[in-house]
Amino acid sequence: MAIDMDLNLATQLPAADVAGRLAEIGRDTGVFGAEFTGERLMNKQVFLYTPQGMWVRVLEEEPPHPWDPIVTDLGLTRTAAVAFRMGKETETWIQQDDMIRLVAPLLARVDGDAVLHFQYEVIWLFRKNGELNLNERDDIWRPERLSLLQQPYRRQTHMFDSF
Repeated sequence: MAIDMDLNLATQLPAADVAGRLAEIGRDTGVFGAEFTGERLMNKQVFLYTPQGMWVRVLEEEPPHPWDPIVTDLGLTRTAAVAFRMGKETETWIQQDDMIRLVAPLLARVDGDAVLHFQYEVIWLFRKNGELNLNERDDIWRPERLSLLQQPYRRQTHMFDSF
């Protein structure tokens, strides 16, 4: 079974700009190689994997369905998303650390609301109206992951009511 994580964003930036910023962050942090560009992150014909085996893609979101839990439960109308799929050859937690190395600076460079979740089951982080809330589980937000965040946060667990 694949382990998929999604960062859904409600931002004024076009998805292509989100992809460009993510590519730059990934190369700067060493999570991505030189082959990761904004254009390639959005190309549905290209499959990009990090050295640890995590697959990453940026998506421009279509208008949501009225029953979408991102809308109904969290009040976000997503405009862009970053999809992460953990590879099977490397420990999941190592790839999730890389995911946070990407997401934390991306949140600092992309305004708007955001939610990072595991398959609509566990919300890792939720930002609305500029306030960042992190899940209270210490196994998700270990000290080394918390140290990567560049903005103030509080610990408050959010859940999808629809599931």
